[in-house]
Amino acid sequence: MCASVCMCVCPSVCMCLNYPSICVSPVPQPPTITLQSPKDYIFDPRENIVIHCDAKGKPHPSFSWTRNGTHFDVEKDSKVLMKPGSGTLVIDISGEKAEAYEGVYQCTAHNEHGTALSNNIVIRQSRSPLWSKERNEAIMVQRGVSLVLQCRPPAGLPPPVIFWMDNIFQRLPLNERVSQALNGDLYFSNVLPEDTRSDYICYARFPHTQTIQQKQPISVTVLDSKGASGSGGVPDSPVGDRKPGFMAPLGATSTNMVLRGETLELECIAEGLPTPEISWSKESGELPSNRMSLKNFQKTLEIRDVTEADAGDYRCVAKNSLGSVHHIIKVTVKENPASVFLLLSRPSCCTRNKALCSSALCINQSLHVACDSLTDAPQDPSRKVEDDTVILSNVQTGSSAVYQCNASNEFGYLMANAFVSVLGLTCLPFLCRFKDVKTSIQNGDPYVIHENGTLEIHVAQKLNSGKYTCIATNTLGIRENHVYLEVKAESLLCVSINGLGCVFSVIRFVVDTDSLTIKDVTEKDEGTYTCIMNTTLDQDSASAMLTVVEEPDPPSDLELTDQRDRSVQLTWIPGDEHNSPTEKFLIQYEDLLHEPGVWHNLTEVEGTSTTAQLNLSPYVYYAFRVLALNHVGYSQPSQPSRQYRTNPAGKEYYTPEYNIGTGLNGCPLKGFQSNGPGLHYKIEWRQKDVDQDWSSESVANVTQFVVSGTPTFVPYEIKVQAVNDYGSGPEPEVVTGYSGEDQPLTAPENVQVMVHNSTIAEVHWEPVPTSSVRGKLLGYNVYFQRERSLTETEVDPEQKEQVLTFSGNRSEGRLPGLQPYSLYNLCVKVFNSKGEGPPSTSKNFETPEGVPGPPSFLNIVNPNMDSLTLEWGPPLKNNGRLTGYTLKYQPVNTTSELGPMKVMTFPANETSVILIELKSNTLYKFYLSANTIKGSGPNITDESFTVMDTSEFSVHLHLHSSHLELVNGSHSYLLKGLKPGTSYRARVVARDQADSMVHSTKEVTIAVPAVASRQVDIATQGWFIGLMCAIALLILVLLIVCFIKRNKGGKYPVKEKEDAHQDPEIQPMKEDDGTFGEYSDTEDHKPLKGSRTPSNGTVRRDESDDSLVDYGEGGDGQFNEDGSFIGQYSGKKEKDTHEGNESSEAPSPVNAMNSFV
Repeated sequence: MCASVCMCVCPSVCMCLNYPSICVSPVPQPPTITLQSPKDYIFDPRENIVIHCDAKGKPHPSFSWTRNGTHFDVEKDSKVLMKPGSGTLVIDISGEKAEAYEGVYQCTAHNEHGTALSNNIVIRQSRSPLWSKERNEAIMVQRGVSLVLQCRPPAGLPPPVIFWMDNIFQRLPLNERVSQALNGDLYFSNVLPEDTRSDYICYARFPHTQTIQQKQPISVTVLDSKGASGSGGVPDSPVGDRKPGFMAPLGATSTNMVLRGETLELECIAEGLPTPEISWSKESGELPSNRMSLKNFQKTLEIRDVTEADAGDYRCVAKNSLGSVHHIIKVTVKENPASVFLLLSRPSCCTRNKALCSSALCINQSLHVACDSLTDAPQDPSRKVEDDTVILSNVQTGSSAVYQCNASNEFGYLMANAFVSVLGLTCLPFLCRFKDVKTSIQNGDPYVIHENGTLEIHVAQKLNSGKYTCIATNTLGIRENHVYLEVKAESLLCVSINGLGCVFSVIRFVVDTDSLTIKDVTEKDEGTYTCIMNTTLDQDSASAMLTVVEEPDPPSDLELTDQRDRSVQLTWIPGDEHNSPTEKFLIQYEDLLHEPGVWHNLTEVEGTSTTAQLNLSPYVYYAFRVLALNHVGYSQPSQPSRQYRTNPAGKEYYTPEYNIGTGLNGCPLKGFQSNGPGLHYKIEWRQKDVDQDWSSESVANVTQFVVSGTPTFVPYEIKVQAVNDYGSGPEPEVVTGYSGEDQPLTAPENVQVMVHNSTIAEVHWEPVPTSSVRGKLLGYNVYFQRERSLTETEVDPEQKEQVLTFSGNRSEGRLPGLQPYSLYNLCVKVFNSKGEGPPSTSKNFETPEGVPGPPSFLNIVNPNMDSLTLEWGPPLKNNGRLTGYTLKYQPVNTTSELGPMKVMTFPANETSVILIELKSNTLYKFYLSANTIKGSGPNITDESFTVMDTSEFSVHLHLHSSHLELVNGSHSYLLKGLKPGTSYRARVVARDQADSMVHSTKEVTIAVPAVASRQVDIATQGWFIGLMCAIALLILVLLIVCFIKRNKGGKYPVKEKEDAHQDPEIQPMKEDDGTFGEYSDTEDHKPLKGSRTPSNGTVRRDESDDSLVDYGEGGDGQFNEDGSFIGQYSGKKEKDTHEGNESSEAPSPVNAMNSFV
């Protein structure tokens, strides 16, 4: 389908106008900018620059950039990245100078069907400059006088936000008497003794960089009693009551210009005693109450969303009990190009023989409008340009083009684009037919199908409810739209106009359940509207009168009567007021001789007048027009009157304005001020206080005149007079100016330095003679440089020279921010606008010791249970001779509460310490500072834990019940006896000597793998069970035999065998292993015959409870932890001491088992 932003009109013209399309094949589209950065882009130098540029089109466009009017090659700059599928630039300015990327950027999106341009995007870096160093003199004023404390912040980008606070960062109270102006200055209408303070501080906050700059404090002292003398510019007694006077703005009138749509701010600040009250009014109308607000105790008038009607004269009045004074502010409203829009229109349909397809229209009569794409476009007979409209007729395929409209004035610009694509297809009118669920709908009662496809049902009934489908077709395709209609018979809403019955229109009249909306209202829509509500039981109605108001029609039939040399009477016929009375008429004039095409406001008259007496200037070719104003707005201008010429004057009425700089610069007279032909200027000059004649020169059509051959910076008397062919203008006033400057000749002398403390020094010098300055003395520059620390012997080459500027004719200045215990060198230079003079003799001075900086580092190493080792480094800035270090530390408990502080001191040559007798598993906080004779410097802090007491750990296993195993300080432990296919939860718990839990780890899950299914469990095999049963039966029989033998006496065959072999290596089994223990003699604990018993009479146990007694011929063997034997079978040969009694005792079952085995 065709793109949703195109429409088709004959002959096959598709225009991107956000209309739905019925085209079948895709319509190619040129690029359209969909996203771009603002025109004024201020970036933070701490963040990347992101310049947005996105566009759509078919095919998808490619992107390129220009910077400052030239191609910007993105690929060559490794710091610049263009996002894939987009033209957005991401500029990495980390480690780079952000200023290098400032400039004017413009994005270009291009495909095979056209090109789209973004706005010119001005990229600038946000700046927050430092406040210039200055010394504010203390201010002493008498009670009752007015006072202004100037802020004058540094110019930032964007401008800073200004506020006044004291030295504890509390905002200064503002009221009707004390207020802050829009420029940041602090105004006192009259001062009181409570205004005395030494900390009036102006702060400037720069929003982009989030930094705040501070002005030097200003000290104000208010005197409340009569002084001894009035010297020093301070009145000798308090000032009494007086009528108001304006402190800002100055004079009787002032001007203000604002752009339409912006916010207008007007300010009036008055002085007087008692404190004056401020009120506002507009001389030629009412203040817009819905858009107006008074701020700053009514001293500031703010009007939002300014329109042309807000232009005019605004009066602010300051009044107190002794009188009043007023000030007039003349406000002009200028047009903003942001209001320009692009209008694309089309006929409903057309054919190749009948075509008039309007494609682009730029509307803004107050701006210069240019269609840039037609500048270099080839001639096309189907294209015609009329003013700001492009008309295409009988279009062909070659008429496809991208049209761009650029509207601009001195306040900005706006660009808009339109794309016209001519397709090689036949476009016929839309054919629309309707059908319901079952049948097709034909044109006829009760249905009416209009030409635009609208379906009308004259009398809607219940049976008309259902689903309706509109089918629109042409040669390019087909489209359907579904509408569901529900007809309710219970009630009927009817709107009657002037009693003529119910009216419904789907075009301009929209009837809702409780409202009627009329679109595009005209005068024909005036009348009485009645809403009638019907039900089955009753009806009710309500009426309303509609009155249509609009701007008045322009006046007509302008006539000039009572014609004189310097005046004329203008009459006119007012136009239709359109139900809103005319408030006033505005008369404008055009100077056809000097400024043709430019209209100026001349005067205004009341809306009831139709004549005006106009005062004119000589030698002007006038044409007049009139505009009417009512509550809605201004009318269109009337047709100009006939031309009226005034005669030249014999004398000038105006004197040119001028000033003195490198030459004589003037403001030339405007054309209507010349009063006659042959305008030129007579310039006269002579050196002041020298007895000589005036020199003169006549010039024309220039605004600057240079007098050469003058001595350096000497005063001259100058005057400029305007002259025309009829004579000279008024005698001008004499102005004093100076000839050109040059660099000063001499250097300041007798430079002295007074060191106040380790960071501040005061410099004094003798001012240079005025004659040697050779210009206007602007001030003195003090150059100073730190050469080295007093602890060093060589000069530091990396130290840079610094400069402080002291404005005016000064003889002293303070140098702040010096480094303690350092050697400095300085010199002083005087300067004027041409440059600096020679330097003074260099002066060396030393700063005393100060407190040192913090230690360079603090490390905590080798933590133990009751000790920690601290290591540190000396300060990077000693600021003197180090005398030692101070260490403070304290414990921190689990609730972050601090324990008692302990203090230790160390000599300067020590940089480590071992702290002992600390608590185990405890957090300690340390504070370390370096010391000089001036005291301790700032601390460096750190925290560390002592090691946990690991004397006893335990492992907790959880399956169905808890199980505990002691680890006893080990850092690893092997868990044994776990069942395959079972999951366990385990944790490690640390306990102290009191068996209380100190620390516990989180639980971990241990999964023991199950035995693979292919492994056969031998315990379930039948042959194994049978074998075990046979062995058990055999043992049982053997036990019975042994029991019988014992009761009868005699020797076992085993004993006989032992006696025959005399083998002493036979080892007995352990008594406590649970094997045949019940057959031992428990009465006298005698050993059985053939057994081996240790000399101490006890049977020796092995060291491990789960080990077996060693067998064989080796030493004492035992099992490893994995169950293997250690050593070979071995045993010791011993003879039983009771061998002689063996015939009287039964043989041991143990020996019997050994023999059996």
